[in-house]
Amino acid sequence: MSDVDALKAEVRKFSAKAMQAKMDLHDLSEELPVNWQAIPQVAAAAFQAFETLEAKRAALREAETA
Repeated sequence: MSDVDALKAEVRKFSAKAMQAKMDLHDLSEELPVNWQAIPQVAAAAFQAFETLEAKRAALREAETA
């Protein structure tokens, strides 16, 4: 498996994690004001998931152009 293929697999994995974090945030927002105390933790998890996904996508773009 090449580096590009490995990065594509990582992007797929982190994309799934980011989409799950998005859904967790969405579900929490629909339940408000119940469990409003969880907003910082759920939002931080979503932020981290998308930050990691963007970094993996950037690494993939760089590997594909190299």
